[in-house]
Amino acid sequence: MQSTTELAAIQGIKVPPAVFSDNETFIEATRKGLSGEIVKQAVDALGHRELFVRLLETTTGNLSRFYRRKTLNTYHSEGILDTLRVFSKANSVFGDPDAAREWMDTAIPALGGQTPISLCDTFAGRNLVQVALRKIEYGEFV
Repeated sequence: MQSTTELAAIQGIKVPPAVFSDNETFIEATRKGLSGEIVKQAVDALGHRELFVRLLETTTGNLSRFYRRKTLNTYHSEGILDTLRVFSKANSVFGDPDAAREWMDTAIPALGGQTPISLCDTFAGRNLVQVALRKIEYGEFV
């Protein structure tokens, strides 16, 4: 089994692992702005291209334009980082990225029958998914 630090980092995405667990690091990275390269790494590593299209308020055809940006604005950076934080938490809870991805793509009754991934395009949706993951982590069935 991988260590917690290894699970916090999402393979193929070059952001400091502390961004997933330390609020100060998260805020600093958000304010600095993510590079378009991070967006490309996230899409390549996680799939779910449509999620990133919704997060960045663009079209599928224009998503690649974000890959070339030097930095994203604070709003988009926060949405991407918060979504990566959800994936990191799922990896940690399930102990395996493949199991985490499977859960993210499964309709969950506690989430109104929606898939966790479908909720990740809004702050409130990501919060619901985080709450569900904490319940699983602490032994409550979701």
